[in-house]
Parts: sequence; structure tokens; C-alpha cells
Amino acid sequence: MDKTALRRRLVEQRRNMEDRLHRSDLLQQVMRIWLVDRPDTVIGAYWPIKGEFDPLPILHRWKEDGELLDKPLRRRIGLPVINKEHKTLTFHVWYPGCPMEEDAYGIPKPKDTEVIQPTLLFVPCVGYGTGGYRLGYGGGFYDRTLATLRPKPFTVGLGFREAYVDDFEPEAHDQPLDALLNDNGVVWPLPDLPTR
Repeated sequence: MDKTALRRRLVEQRRNMEDRLHRSDLLQQVMRIWLVDRPDTVIGAYWPIKGEFDPLPILHRWKEDGELLDKPLRRRIGLPVINKEHKTLTFHVWYPGCPMEEDAYGIPKPKDTEVIQPTLLFVPCVGYGTGGYRLGYGGGFYDRTLATLRPKPFTVGLGFREAYVDDFEPEAHDQPLDALLNDNGVVWPLPDLPTR
């Protein structure tokens, strides 16, 4: 499998989706419902690039919803910052309007905010396949980070349904995700189907 060509094709396909806004609305609804029963108060996410689904509006709403509960919860959102030495990620507090700066790849990151440890981590997917495996951009940052984080956060891939790769073959270093969500709903783990 030529992963470089596959990445290029999937990113180009995602950028050219005519109904991306509609699909994003659908995935926001899936994500919002999926989050309802989660006990997490610290969630890591990502700044969307190259036509990726943007999880930040729904996470900001999730944060605000926590403040409206009978017993308010202090919910926090973190965005990744690259550790250049270890090529891993740390997560720094993000909120709308927080100071930002570009990292070495030109991606906005929080500037001088607190480092937090997410218990739930939303991960962008260029592509994904069965078993909870994802195709990223090839830098390995998430795989290296997930291999070292203790305790390991619950990981959830986010992508559009066209990003599914039927014959995706993970490599030995690939870390499977705990769940995958797309604009149709939960992709992984497969939901239990009623038996007749």
C-alpha cells in the first residue's frame, strides 16, 4: 500500500467535498450525543487543517454545558504542542480567544497555557480502517505519544465517511484507537446488533 499516495488522494478528496459543511454538522451531532455519558473533564483535541473536521465548536459547547450542571464541572480542552526533541505531543489548555502561535508546521497552538493530561483524546483521521486503525499524515506524533502516555487516554478518531479505507493495513507501530466516529455515527467499535 502506497500510503503517501493514499494520503494525498484522501486529503484532496476531503478538501473538495461539496457538502463538507453539511457533513460537519452531522459529525458534530454524532460527537455531541457520543459525549453525553462520558465522565471526562479534560479532553484533548486538534486544530483542524487541510479540510479536517473541526471538533472545537462542539467541545467549547461541551465545556459550557459542564458549567450549567446542578453541580458545575470544570471541563477543560487541550490542543497539541509538539515536543521537538522527542517528537511527541503535550496538550495545552485552549479556549476561544486564548493566545495562539504557529508551530514548526504552521499549525496554530496555544501560547504559554497550562499543560494538561487528557483522559479522552480526539484524533484527526486522514483515513481509517477496521480494528480502530487510522492513517495520519505520516509524522508518527500521535502513535509515539500514545505509546508513552500513562495513564493512556481513551482515543477517538474523527473523520468523514469517505475516509474509510477498506484494505487498510496497519504497521507494527500503529496504535489502534478505542473508537471512531464519522458523519454516519459510530464506526468502531462496531455496535452490538440485535439478534433475531
